[in-house]
Amino acid sequence: MKRTPVVFIHGVWLHARCWESWVARFTGMGFLALAPGWPGEAPTAPDMRASPEPLGRVGLDALIEHYAGIVRSFDVAPVIVGHSVGGLIAQHLVAADVGRAAVAIAPAPINDVPLPASPGRLPPPGRCGPAEEELVPLSREQFHQVFAGTLEAEESGRLYDRYAVPAPRRLLADLGCAGAPRSPRAVADVGNAGRGPLLLISGQEDRLVPDEATRAVYKQYGDTTAVTDLKQFPDRGHSLVVDRGWRFVADYVLGWLDEHGIRAHAPQG
Repeated sequence: MKRTPVVFIHGVWLHARCWESWVARFTGMGFLALAPGWPGEAPTAPDMRASPEPLGRVGLDALIEHYAGIVRSFDVAPVIVGHSVGGLIAQHLVAADVGRAAVAIAPAPINDVPLPASPGRLPPPGRCGPAEEELVPLSREQFHQVFAGTLEAEESGRLYDRYAVPAPRRLLADLGCAGAPRSPRAVADVGNAGRGPLLLISGQEDRLVPDEATRAVYKQYGDTTAVTDLKQFPDRGHSLVVDRGWRFVADYVLGWLDEHGIRAHAPQG
Protein backbone atom coordinates (compact mmCIF):
# COMPACT_ATOMS: atom_id res chain seq x y z
CA MET A 1 0.00 0.00 0.00
CA LYS A 2 1.46 3.34 -1.04
CA ARG A 3 1.94 6.18 1.41
CA THR A 4 0.04 9.41 0.86
CA PRO A 5 2.45 12.23 -0.02
CA VAL A 6 2.29 15.58 1.77
CA VAL A 7 4.08 18.48 0.07
CA PHE A 8 4.90 21.47 2.30
CA ILE A 9 5.36 24.89 0.66
CA HIS A 10 6.97 27.67 2.65
CA GLY A 11 6.29 31.38 2.37
CA VAL A 12 8.28 34.59 2.11
CA TRP A 13 11.05 35.35 4.60
CA LEU A 14 11.36 31.68 5.58
CA HIS A 15 13.56 28.82 4.40
CA ALA A 16 12.14 25.41 3.49
CA ARG A 17 13.73 23.98 6.64
CA CYS A 18 10.99 25.76 8.61
CA TRP A 19 8.91 22.62 7.98
CA GLU A 20 11.45 20.22 9.54
CA SER A 21 9.31 19.50 12.61
CA TRP A 22 6.19 19.04 10.49
CA VAL A 23 7.99 16.66 8.13
CA ALA A 24 9.15 14.58 11.09
CA ARG A 25 5.66 14.58 12.64
CA PHE A 26 3.86 13.60 9.43
CA THR A 27 6.50 11.00 8.58
CA GLY A 28 6.06 9.52 12.04
CA MET A 29 2.34 9.22 11.35
CA GLY A 30 3.06 7.25 8.16
CA PHE A 31 2.80 9.93 5.46
CA LEU A 32 5.41 10.50 2.76
CA ALA A 33 6.27 14.05 3.83
CA LEU A 34 8.65 16.41 2.08
CA ALA A 35 9.35 20.14 1.97
CA PRO A 36 11.02 21.00 -1.34
CA GLY A 37 12.58 24.45 -1.48
CA TRP A 38 12.07 27.24 -3.96
CA PRO A 39 14.11 27.28 -7.20
CA GLY A 40 17.67 28.22 -6.33
CA GLU A 41 17.22 27.82 -2.59
CA ALA A 42 20.38 26.91 -0.68
CA PRO A 43 20.41 24.01 1.84
CA THR A 44 20.15 26.24 4.93
CA ALA A 45 18.96 29.73 5.83
CA PRO A 46 22.48 30.94 6.79
CA ASP A 47 23.71 29.73 3.38
CA MET A 48 20.83 31.56 1.72
CA ARG A 49 21.51 34.79 3.63
CA ALA A 50 25.19 34.56 2.64
CA SER A 51 24.41 34.14 -1.08
CA PRO A 52 20.79 35.19 -1.65
CA GLU A 53 21.07 36.31 -5.27
CA PRO A 54 19.25 33.29 -6.83
CA LEU A 55 16.11 34.18 -4.87
CA GLY A 56 15.89 37.53 -6.61
CA ARG A 57 14.75 35.85 -9.82
CA VAL A 58 11.80 34.07 -8.19
CA GLY A 59 8.29 35.28 -8.94
CA LEU A 60 4.85 33.81 -8.43
CA ASP A 61 4.69 32.19 -11.88
CA ALA A 62 7.94 30.33 -11.27
CA LEU A 63 6.81 29.14 -7.84
CA ILE A 64 3.43 27.88 -9.07
CA GLU A 65 4.99 25.98 -11.95
CA HIS A 66 7.75 24.61 -9.70
CA TYR A 67 5.33 23.17 -7.16
CA ALA A 68 2.76 22.06 -9.73
CA GLY A 69 5.46 19.93 -11.30
CA ILE A 70 6.38 18.43 -7.95
CA VAL A 71 2.78 17.66 -6.98
CA ARG A 72 2.06 16.07 -10.37
CA SER A 73 5.16 13.85 -10.13
CA PHE A 74 3.62 11.43 -7.61
CA ASP A 75 1.62 8.32 -8.43
CA VAL A 76 -0.65 9.14 -5.46
CA ALA A 77 -2.15 12.64 -5.43
CA PRO A 78 -0.52 14.58 -2.58
CA VAL A 79 -1.92 16.76 0.15
CA ILE A 80 -0.54 20.30 -0.24
CA VAL A 81 0.20 22.30 2.91
CA GLY A 82 1.31 25.90 2.41
CA HIS A 83 2.14 28.86 4.63
CA SER A 84 1.89 32.51 3.54
CA VAL A 85 2.45 32.60 -0.25
CA GLY A 86 2.65 28.81 0.02
CA GLY A 87 -0.97 28.92 1.19
CA LEU A 88 -1.93 30.91 -1.88
CA ILE A 89 -0.15 28.37 -4.09
CA ALA A 90 -1.86 25.47 -2.30
CA GLN A 91 -5.28 27.01 -3.01
CA HIS A 92 -4.39 27.78 -6.62
CA LEU A 93 -3.27 24.20 -7.24
CA VAL A 94 -6.10 22.33 -5.53
CA ALA A 95 -8.63 24.60 -7.25
CA ALA A 96 -7.03 23.55 -10.54
CA ASP A 97 -7.47 19.90 -9.50
CA VAL A 98 -3.76 19.49 -8.79
CA GLY A 99 -3.45 17.61 -5.51
CA ARG A 100 -5.90 15.68 -3.36
CA ALA A 101 -6.47 18.28 -0.63
CA ALA A 102 -4.95 21.54 0.55
CA VAL A 103 -4.22 23.35 3.79
CA ALA A 104 -3.53 27.09 3.57
CA ILE A 105 -1.98 28.54 6.74
CA ALA A 106 -2.00 32.33 7.09
CA PRO A 107 -2.27 32.46 3.30
CA ALA A 108 -1.42 35.45 1.16
CA PRO A 109 -4.81 36.69 -0.09
CA ILE A 110 -6.28 35.40 -3.35
CA ASN A 111 -8.43 37.08 -5.98
CA ASP A 112 -9.67 40.52 -4.94
CA VAL A 113 -9.18 40.16 -1.18
CA PRO A 114 -7.17 43.24 -0.14
CA LEU A 115 -3.55 42.70 0.81
CA PRO A 116 -2.63 44.05 4.26
CA ALA A 117 0.19 46.52 4.69
CA SER A 118 3.59 44.85 4.36
CA PRO A 119 6.89 45.72 6.00
CA GLY A 120 8.66 44.98 2.72
CA ARG A 121 10.18 47.99 0.94
CA LEU A 122 9.06 47.82 -2.68
CA PRO A 123 9.73 50.10 -5.65
CA PRO A 124 6.89 52.25 -6.92
CA PRO A 125 4.34 50.40 -9.09
CA GLY A 126 5.46 50.13 -12.69
CA ARG A 127 9.18 50.18 -12.01
CA CYS A 128 10.95 47.37 -13.80
CA GLY A 129 14.39 46.25 -14.87
CA PRO A 130 17.20 45.25 -12.51
CA ALA A 131 15.21 46.30 -9.42
CA GLU A 132 12.96 43.31 -10.01
CA GLU A 133 15.81 41.06 -8.96
CA GLU A 134 16.50 42.87 -5.72
CA LEU A 135 15.84 41.28 -2.36
CA VAL A 136 13.90 42.54 0.64
CA PRO A 137 15.37 41.27 3.93
CA LEU A 138 13.81 41.59 7.34
CA SER A 139 16.07 42.71 10.14
CA ARG A 140 15.99 40.75 13.38
CA GLU A 141 13.82 43.51 14.87
CA GLN A 142 11.41 43.57 11.93
CA PHE A 143 11.09 39.79 12.04
CA HIS A 144 10.14 39.98 15.71
CA GLN A 145 7.72 42.84 15.16
CA VAL A 146 5.74 41.62 12.18
CA PHE A 147 6.48 37.91 11.87
CA ALA A 148 6.87 36.68 15.42
CA GLY A 149 5.07 39.37 17.37
CA THR A 150 3.49 36.96 19.86
CA LEU A 151 6.86 35.55 20.93
CA GLU A 152 9.53 36.61 23.38
CA ALA A 153 12.59 38.19 21.76
CA GLU A 154 14.77 35.17 22.58
CA GLU A 155 12.55 32.68 20.73
CA SER A 156 12.06 35.07 17.84
CA GLY A 157 15.83 35.47 17.54
CA ARG A 158 16.39 31.71 17.46
CA LEU A 159 13.79 31.32 14.72
CA TYR A 160 15.37 34.19 12.78
CA ASP A 161 18.83 32.61 12.92
CA ARG A 162 17.62 29.20 11.80
CA TYR A 163 14.93 30.03 9.23
CA ALA A 164 14.88 33.68 8.07
CA VAL A 165 15.89 34.56 4.50
CA PRO A 166 15.34 37.62 2.26
CA ALA A 167 12.20 37.83 0.13
CA PRO A 168 12.29 38.40 -3.63
CA ARG A 169 11.07 41.90 -4.48
CA ARG A 170 9.59 40.48 -7.67
CA LEU A 171 7.47 38.02 -5.70
CA LEU A 172 6.27 40.68 -3.26
CA ALA A 173 5.24 42.81 -6.23
CA ASP A 174 3.37 39.83 -7.72
CA LEU A 175 1.42 39.62 -4.46
CA GLY A 176 0.45 43.29 -4.74
CA CYS A 177 2.68 44.74 -2.03
CA ALA A 178 3.17 48.51 -1.91
CA GLY A 179 0.40 49.08 -4.44
CA ALA A 180 2.01 47.03 -7.21
CA PRO A 181 -0.45 45.40 -9.64
CA ARG A 182 -1.16 41.89 -8.38
CA SER A 183 -0.18 38.99 -10.63
CA PRO A 184 -3.04 37.33 -12.53
CA ARG A 185 -1.75 34.06 -11.03
CA ALA A 186 -2.60 35.21 -7.47
CA VAL A 187 -6.00 33.58 -7.84
CA ALA A 188 -7.94 30.43 -7.05
CA ASP A 189 -11.13 29.11 -8.63
CA VAL A 190 -13.37 29.42 -5.58
CA GLY A 191 -16.32 27.95 -7.46
CA ASN A 192 -14.78 24.60 -8.37
CA ALA A 193 -17.14 22.13 -6.68
CA GLY A 194 -15.10 19.14 -7.80
CA ARG A 195 -11.83 20.01 -6.07
CA GLY A 196 -10.47 18.30 -2.98
CA PRO A 197 -11.07 19.49 0.59
CA LEU A 198 -9.53 22.80 1.67
CA LEU A 199 -8.66 23.97 5.17
CA LEU A 200 -7.86 27.64 5.84
CA ILE A 201 -5.96 28.45 9.06
CA SER A 202 -5.31 31.83 10.64
CA GLY A 203 -3.56 33.16 13.70
CA GLN A 204 -5.76 35.76 15.34
CA GLU A 205 -2.76 37.88 16.33
CA ASP A 206 -1.11 37.67 12.90
CA ARG A 207 0.28 41.08 11.90
CA LEU A 208 1.45 40.06 8.43
CA VAL A 209 -1.67 38.27 7.15
CA PRO A 210 -4.39 39.32 9.59
CA ASP A 211 -7.15 36.95 10.59
CA GLU A 212 -9.65 39.22 8.83
CA ALA A 213 -7.90 38.61 5.51
CA THR A 214 -8.17 34.83 5.90
CA ARG A 215 -11.81 35.15 6.92
CA ALA A 216 -12.44 37.24 3.80
CA VAL A 217 -10.89 34.50 1.68
CA TYR A 218 -13.06 31.90 3.43
CA LYS A 219 -16.18 33.90 2.54
CA GLN A 220 -15.22 33.76 -1.13
CA TYR A 221 -15.76 30.00 -1.02
CA GLY A 222 -19.26 30.40 0.42
CA ASP A 223 -21.14 29.31 -2.69
CA THR A 224 -19.21 26.12 -3.41
CA THR A 225 -20.30 22.68 -2.29
CA ALA A 226 -16.68 21.52 -2.03
CA VAL A 227 -15.42 21.03 1.52
CA THR A 228 -13.98 24.33 2.80
CA ASP A 229 -13.19 24.79 6.48
CA LEU A 230 -11.71 27.58 8.60
CA LYS A 231 -9.73 27.20 11.82
CA GLN A 232 -8.65 30.25 13.84
CA PHE A 233 -5.94 29.92 16.47
CA PRO A 234 -6.19 32.56 19.20
CA ASP A 235 -3.06 34.34 20.44
CA ARG A 236 -0.99 33.11 17.47
CA GLY A 237 0.97 35.17 14.97
CA HIS A 238 2.45 34.56 11.53
CA SER A 239 5.11 32.33 13.08
CA LEU A 240 2.54 29.67 14.04
CA VAL A 241 4.15 27.00 11.83
CA VAL A 242 7.62 27.34 13.40
CA ASP A 243 7.23 28.63 16.95
CA ARG A 244 6.85 26.56 20.11
CA GLY A 245 3.14 25.98 19.38
CA TRP A 246 3.64 24.42 15.95
CA ARG A 247 2.55 20.98 17.20
CA PHE A 248 -0.98 22.20 18.03
CA VAL A 249 -1.40 23.40 14.45
CA ALA A 250 0.16 20.30 12.89
CA ASP A 251 -1.97 17.93 14.95
CA TYR A 252 -5.11 19.88 14.07
CA VAL A 253 -4.22 19.40 10.39
CA LEU A 254 -3.65 15.68 10.92
CA GLY A 255 -7.03 15.38 12.62
CA TRP A 256 -8.76 17.32 9.86
CA LEU A 257 -7.25 15.08 7.19
CA ASP A 258 -8.42 12.01 9.08
CA GLU A 259 -11.95 13.43 9.37
CA HIS A 260 -12.08 13.72 5.59
CA GLY A 261 -10.81 10.21 4.97
CA ILE A 262 -7.27 11.21 3.99
CA ARG A 263 -5.05 8.66 5.68
CA ALA A 264 -1.33 7.99 5.67
CA HIS A 265 -1.71 5.09 3.29
CA ALA A 266 -3.66 5.45 0.08
CA PRO A 267 -6.30 2.78 -0.58
CA GLN A 268 -5.54 0.15 -3.21
CA GLY A 269 -7.12 0.39 -6.62
